Amino acid sequence: MSATNDSKTARTTIAITGMHCASCVAVNTKALRKVPGVIDASVNYGTAQATVELDSAVVKPEQLVAVIVSRGYGASIVTDANEAFNQHTHHEEQSIKSLRKLLVFSLLLTVPAFIIGMLFMADGLLFVGYEVLYGEYILFILATPVQFYVGWQFYKGAWASLKNYAASMDTLIALGTSAAYGLSVYAVFISPSKMGQYFEISAVLITLIILGRYLEALAKQKTGEAITKLIQLAPKQATVLRAGKELRIAIDDVRVGDKIIIKPGESIPVDGTIIEGTSSIDESMLTGESMPVEKHKGSQVFGGTVNKHGSFTILTTKVGANTTLSKIVKLIEDAQGRKAPIQRFADIVSSYFVPAVIVVAAATFIYWTYFSPEGWVFGLINAVAVLVIACPCALGLATPTAIMVGSGLGAKNCILIKGGDTLETAHKVKIVVFDKTGTITNGKPVVTQVVPIGAVQASSLLKIASSLELRSEHPLAESIVAYAKAKSIKSPKATNFSAIPGHGVTGKVSGIEYLIGNQKLMLKKSVSIEEYRKQMESLEAEGNTVMLVAKGKKLLGFIAVADTIKDTAADAVRDLQKQGVQTYMITGDNKRTAFAIAKQAGIPEKNVLSEVLPEDKAANIQRLQKGGVVVAMVGDGINDAPALALADIGIAMSSGTDVAIETGNIVLMRNDLRDVAKAIKLSRLTIGKIKQNLFWAFAYNVAGIPIAAGALYYATGWLLSPIIAGGAMAASSVSVVTNSLLLRGKKL
Repeated sequence: MSATNDSKTARTTIAITGMHCASCVAVNTKALRKVPGVIDASVNYGTAQATVELDSAVVKPEQLVAVIVSRGYGASIVTDANEAFNQHTHHEEQSIKSLRKLLVFSLLLTVPAFIIGMLFMADGLLFVGYEVLYGEYILFILATPVQFYVGWQFYKGAWASLKNYAASMDTLIALGTSAAYGLSVYAVFISPSKMGQYFEISAVLITLIILGRYLEALAKQKTGEAITKLIQLAPKQATVLRAGKELRIAIDDVRVGDKIIIKPGESIPVDGTIIEGTSSIDESMLTGESMPVEKHKGSQVFGGTVNKHGSFTILTTKVGANTTLSKIVKLIEDAQGRKAPIQRFADIVSSYFVPAVIVVAAATFIYWTYFSPEGWVFGLINAVAVLVIACPCALGLATPTAIMVGSGLGAKNCILIKGGDTLETAHKVKIVVFDKTGTITNGKPVVTQVVPIGAVQASSLLKIASSLELRSEHPLAESIVAYAKAKSIKSPKATNFSAIPGHGVTGKVSGIEYLIGNQKLMLKKSVSIEEYRKQMESLEAEGNTVMLVAKGKKLLGFIAVADTIKDTAADAVRDLQKQGVQTYMITGDNKRTAFAIAKQAGIPEKNVLSEVLPEDKAANIQRLQKGGVVVAMVGDGINDAPALALADIGIAMSSGTDVAIETGNIVLMRNDLRDVAKAIKLSRLTIGKIKQNLFWAFAYNVAGIPIAAGALYYATGWLLSPIIAGGAMAASSVSVVTNSLLLRGKKL
């Protein structure tokens, strides 16, 4: 349970077992929201979890668990996300085993019942020369265990719903199959007549529904594979150095500050810093990059990544839920647990849908019984078909399965999306605003050009400049020193060093006085630069900062330094523009530099927001949002956090600050700007699947219910057998999950 900004406001996650459909979701959501002290509650059918925001001074999580249990479901508080997921996976596996056993048992009884009832008992006639003696009684013996043993879960669920003054899918199934079974008992034991029995119908219906749930459970299990694979990356044990001895201990016993030995081929168990040794690490699970990353003393390493070659020792910095891998798992779980607005709509519809279906079934029975010559048996069979075909399983699965698969596909592509609501909103994005420094650019100035004047050599110019800048703390100075070092130019120590704020520095190199700085410094020292002004302005127009080097009053040359754009920036902008998304850039830099960077990235000059103070970034986002335009902000720094929070979608680079990552709705793990367009494409693909699922779920019910009720009987003679209705209902649920799983094959 994690506290939010208000000290009394907290959020807790509760694992729920025993939910079968969207109506179960509605029952639990309604029950939780009624509890005093609950601010909001969201129940997700796909993850089988409730996320509750509450006032901890008024209500405790244990009380919420009791409320869910009182509704006939199992519940427990989630304290460890990984452990909760493991428990959920275990429960799914046990549920699949249980459903498999029930299915086999049901088939062993239903198949002979179907053969006898549908083939040998038709109108009491002989079939291929044989007559089944006491066929009705044999069917009773075969159908009864299916009705009350295999179908007991439906009665249990219906009773739980009834206690809560609600109706669920279990209610529909229990009513439908009980009606068919009860009619058969009446026909065989109480009033034997030619009206016939329907034992095989109730047995086949229950078997088909169990088959549907079994196939659905198998398909749903696949939607959680993204998290399963990530959790499996973390090793269960670690080799810790304590009191000079190597000890093999469980990962749960590792503490911050422990020294851990990592051997070749091993997975790194926790986050830490290398204190001894070197190696190359496979970090593809974090970055998606297949090339190993070279690591040495002082380098950060992350749990779940794989040591390829050397042996080294790390000092543990993060364990358990605080490791990068655990945070990624938590982000994905949150994404799968948080509802998209479109899912809330489906939940509301389903909460009214089941009672409406019961009314339609009752009306069907009354009409055919009292207002037609067909009679009450005909009416009852049609009412059973209505109850069965209307089960809203597909409706409840339409959204959560697509969200789960979509967020899993994002994780596979190193795009972490923090919720179904984010995944839905992202497809509406019309404007993407990029921060400049560290987002579009590399955030580290580098030397782009060395321009010596006259007989001066470039190496000599660099030697003088680097010697002076060696003692400066300015970021531009660091770039010149690094460039000289990369060129193997030795920088002698400068003497008489003096920094002139806002201008540059002066000092002596090998006994000769030099100065390096901006144009202001040159003018102050009476150094003539007019002859080269156009050349310098041309460099500045390209986004460079020009540093001039002079000896006395003579200009020796100048060095251009710039924060270069990332290799992927132009491609990212182009990809977004192809999707019909406008691109903007926001920066505190001057217009000339901002325009130069924007031009390289392909962002229109009119969309450049320059000389913007950090505190004004959020105001600019608000301005772009006018008229309901959905705006995404991409950033990496602390000063970007307010804008990330205010934007409809905040997209944070994982190389950025923790504040930016916490604030963003989407985190790009490999810091590739092209993933911004991929995230929006993923959202569009996922929402497309949700709409397809909902359409077919609604269309299936809208088309099926009238036919089952007999609306077309007089005009066409069409009726829908309860058995066909049961098969169609089961097939619709499986088809929705399968359609969602097709997302896994999409290329972003």
